Amino acid sequence: MNTLVERQIAHYQRWREDILAAIDAYQAWLEARGEVDAEQSLRLYDLIESLRHDHITLAFVAEFSRGKTELINALFFADFKQRLLPSDAGRTTMCPTEIFYDPSEPPYLRLLPIETRYREETIRQLKKKPVEWVQSRLDLDSPQQMVEVLQTLTETKRVSQVEARTMGLWDDQDPMQADMLRDSGWVEIPKWRHALINYPHPLLKSGLAILDTPGLNALGSEPELTLSMIPGAHAVLFLLATDTGVTRSDMEIWQKHVQPHAAHSIVILNKVDTLWDELKSWEKVQASIERQRQATALQLGVSPANVLALSAQKALLAKIRGDEALLLQSGIGALETMLAREVIPLRQEILRKAVTREIGALVLASYKSVYQQLCAVRHEQKELASLSGKNKEVIQKMLNRLHEDKLTYEETIRAFNVTRTVITQQGRILLNNLSLERLDGILQKAHDSIKGSWTTAGLTRGMQSLIRHTAQQFQHIHKHGRQIKGLVDSAYVRFHVQHGLERREAPVLDLDAYQAAFQELGRRTEAFCRDPINILTEKHFLVRRFFLNIAAEARALFERARQESEAWLRNALGPLTSQITDYKIAIERRIENIRKIHDNIDNLQERLEELAAMETRLARDVALLGGILRRLQPPAASNIQRQRDAA
Repeated sequence: MNTLVERQIAHYQRWREDILAAIDAYQAWLEARGEVDAEQSLRLYDLIESLRHDHITLAFVAEFSRGKTELINALFFADFKQRLLPSDAGRTTMCPTEIFYDPSEPPYLRLLPIETRYREETIRQLKKKPVEWVQSRLDLDSPQQMVEVLQTLTETKRVSQVEARTMGLWDDQDPMQADMLRDSGWVEIPKWRHALINYPHPLLKSGLAILDTPGLNALGSEPELTLSMIPGAHAVLFLLATDTGVTRSDMEIWQKHVQPHAAHSIVILNKVDTLWDELKSWEKVQASIERQRQATALQLGVSPANVLALSAQKALLAKIRGDEALLLQSGIGALETMLAREVIPLRQEILRKAVTREIGALVLASYKSVYQQLCAVRHEQKELASLSGKNKEVIQKMLNRLHEDKLTYEETIRAFNVTRTVITQQGRILLNNLSLERLDGILQKAHDSIKGSWTTAGLTRGMQSLIRHTAQQFQHIHKHGRQIKGLVDSAYVRFHVQHGLERREAPVLDLDAYQAAFQELGRRTEAFCRDPINILTEKHFLVRRFFLNIAAEARALFERARQESEAWLRNALGPLTSQITDYKIAIERRIENIRKIHDNIDNLQERLEELAAMETRLARDVALLGGILRRLQPPAASNIQRQRDAA
């Protein structure tokens, strides 16, 4: 591997493996101390699995014949020394194709028959049903076999207009579909609805995934692409052809499917080699390309820095031949640099924040708990050392004072247990508002509001119902979240004032991102319903398919919001519970130590030696957990120092 993208992907993989090693070390530490419970163990397992299967997804979006598949070949599969994916004229991928690496299975191509569009399952649901897919093995030792197998991505079939209409792939009134009609009256449609390629390329092994989307017709007929797959990509590469400029269908794809939904978009002005002219100087050629690049940026309303001009075909040819001069001329280096320096680090930072939010609080709570135990042991060492040479009367007074402190503390705990019961009840109510049963009820109300009228007007009513009812649920959730936070904060204050425990504040339950996501679903529905094509033709199949995908997205949002709320409840109450337990253990140990010394002053030295051993072990644990925190947090040395200061 030698390109900048490959090096950055490799760096990303090493970072991810280091994070996984840190989580493994924390889990081993918990198990060694016997402190890991079943729920916590499951959380750590889920996080590890999520990290192991995390991908940086690049979506390639364009109308047909823009060189999109050729660019994928040039960027990632030039080492194959020929085109891995079919990208010849008239022989390109006809269905959305996902390319990734899954080490649990041998290399394969899976194809989902187009006839599954008769049914209501989403692609996400059908991925869980391997029996629905046609699978072919990829023989890595036979390039010819692989090329032949992957050629099936280009297959089409002819069906009657009735069949095509039933699958939502044909509408007599849609002028954009006229090119699908053949002289015999049959309609030519893709043979496959979706494709999955599991291929052990080094970049794919390192966590890259590719989504190759076909042209406007496929984007318009499969709402799942624009509702979840394209928005879920970490960068969208939108391709245009230099020889055609921004056509009407290009602009429609950009305005409907890319600009509103892409988290990060890069515009690729491909096929610039059509402007290469041996009768012109290279400077004049470059000036011509620059003018078109600036014009494209103006048309699409983006920064010129986000428009890159290149030749995917020349880049692939240069990499296969090892022609460095042609590779430089192709312009692909600028794209590789942007992917390496912007997209991949952005994904790494997002993932780091997610890991820190999920496990960082756990590790920090453990760090603070152990650090406080270390401080308690050192305090106890000083306390016992001060008893050297004292008589039993002095020791008895100290013992009596500790007993009084323990009784007062137990009274505070009894009061807190009442508070904890209320918090538990409030937490149960909060989570019930995010239950899938509650969501199913909301979705049923939205479905009922359509009342069998699968039109844009009916869809608008259904979406308004969904947004209204989910907003009510989030209002209830925020109300209970504020009440729980208030109760936990009061408990922190009480234990701080009465017993000197560290004063903290519970985190705020912030589900604004999920509310915003629901609002975004509403905006996408409005845009869909305002589309003149959808209004005039009233595509009942597409409207129904759109609603089903909205429902699937809503379910995924609810599930993630519930998981985050569960984590918040644990993070809000867990540290306080640990503080209470640690303090109780410490005071009971001090009482036991002083009682033994009161009974026999000769025990003093023995107890001091035991405490010295405890101090050594706890100091070692503090160092271990501090190291784990450093690996989870950004590399700035000041971060861990701030954690120590807070502890």
